Amino acid sequence: MRQSQMRTRAKICGITRIQDIHAVVQSGADAIGFVFFPPSPRHVSIEQAQALAKQVPPYVQLVGLFVNATAKEIQTVLDSVPLDVLQLHGDETPEQCQFIATQCKRRWYKAIQVKPGLDVAAEIQRYQVAGASAVLLDAWHPELKGGTGHSFDWTQFPQLDIPLILAGGLTPENVSEAIDTTAAFAVDVSGGVESAKGIKDQQLIEKFMQGVQRGSAKP
Repeated sequence: MRQSQMRTRAKICGITRIQDIHAVVQSGADAIGFVFFPPSPRHVSIEQAQALAKQVPPYVQLVGLFVNATAKEIQTVLDSVPLDVLQLHGDETPEQCQFIATQCKRRWYKAIQVKPGLDVAAEIQRYQVAGASAVLLDAWHPELKGGTGHSFDWTQFPQLDIPLILAGGLTPENVSEAIDTTAAFAVDVSGGVESAKGIKDQQLIEKFMQGVQRGSAKP
């Protein structure tokens, strides 16, 4: 159960269209995610991301999702797209994350897939020591890196002294319960607010954010 009345933050990830930028901003979400991972159906090119970023007003953060990218590859994106935060969603070690942050001069957080038998708290600590601003916990899939539509056992969600972000299988229908169960600092959704992969649905985004507000308001 939630231990405080702190407002839960929300990120809508995998944005590919200008109209979806507007829908996310109007919904009151805190962050927008761009996927820079070519195998993903939500992947955007640097040119696409640059055009989309121009539609994002101040006080809405831009997050870039990368999977096993090098510091040089990430910097190439940063040269054109004003990302605020890096989401490292691959097999990056704490040392690699630290190096990327030093080279690219950006805050970062690590996505960890909650595999069976994983010592989640110990894994989080490894990245916290390396300088992560937060850690995102996602459902594990043997092949996919996020965007699976699956969730993990939310009762495994730890309570630690670092902001934790919940992802994986979130929808307008379950996000309030998810927040109530985990007391997550933030929630991250992609497929749960789509009509098709990479195509967001304005009504689903609005319903999702209403669920976030309900979850945040619970005692």
